Amino acid sequence: MTTLEQLLSIQKELIADYFARLDVREVGHVAARIENITGLLVFTGVGKSGIIAEKIAMTLVSTGTRALFLPAGNFLHGDLGILTEKDALVVLSRSGETQELLDLLPFVKKKGAMTIAVVSKRDSRLTKLCDEKVVLPMERELCPFNLAPTISTTVQLLFGDLLAVYLMKSKNVALTTYAENHPGGILGKTATLRVDDLMWQGDVVPCASPGDRLIDVLVELTNKKCGALLITDKEKRLQGIFTDGDLRRSLQRHGSKALELTMEVLMTANPLFIQSGARAIEALQTMQNNPKRYVMVLPVVARDRVVGVVRMHDIVQAGIG
Repeated sequence: MTTLEQLLSIQKELIADYFARLDVREVGHVAARIENITGLLVFTGVGKSGIIAEKIAMTLVSTGTRALFLPAGNFLHGDLGILTEKDALVVLSRSGETQELLDLLPFVKKKGAMTIAVVSKRDSRLTKLCDEKVVLPMERELCPFNLAPTISTTVQLLFGDLLAVYLMKSKNVALTTYAENHPGGILGKTATLRVDDLMWQGDVVPCASPGDRLIDVLVELTNKKCGALLITDKEKRLQGIFTDGDLRRSLQRHGSKALELTMEVLMTANPLFIQSGARAIEALQTMQNNPKRYVMVLPVVARDRVVGVVRMHDIVQAGIG
């Protein structure tokens, strides 16, 4: 009986074979042709290849390329009307011999649309009928009978992701554009949520001056419940930070004498901070930069002045991280 470990080893070898034998020049040529398409990029396929074709089209749409998936059978019942000479039809098929796709191509050509075959058999009828082709090398399926689409659909997905990111980069799709395409959920929040949306600001920000004694600022530290005091000068320029952890360390080091020491002596100078307008995920990454010592509170600065403070707790509560 073949063990799971043996299957994994076979799977790795079959995927490695795809990377080793893929004709990068062929893929590059087709990608360049697709890049110049001014109309729609329409994907189709039958069975499992159709499911992969739909996924690729959805990935392309989300990354800034006008794409669409249509089942092969729909074309011959009215949907053929969507195609023009500005469009391209990308046909996914493992064998390149699927009859529904072969029957479709003559009608697509009459519409003037470019046709591109994405197959795993170079000399198939589909490649001969299409204007362009990409051959995805595949030694065999992982299925012991070499029948169930497994490796063939995996390499189709790999090709689709490669194409999507290539087009994304060639079009210089910005993060803001990607965010506009993903306004909801974690993706949307990660791309669009700013520290300004989450930070404490105004009178709720716990602040102290460098010359303030610890005994005089304990009420501010306790009542504001932020976990830290931002130490600023009269112009609100950040001088340091004094956290709950600093309080414990000060008392351990100095005992009751710590109460008479000033913030200038006890604070952590040159603390980490984040600029106003930065994304919340950037603030979280700054806080977690040192895995041995996470920063729980981060001052927010604009034009060298403190305008707020953001806590890791608030960022995580917002669904980021």
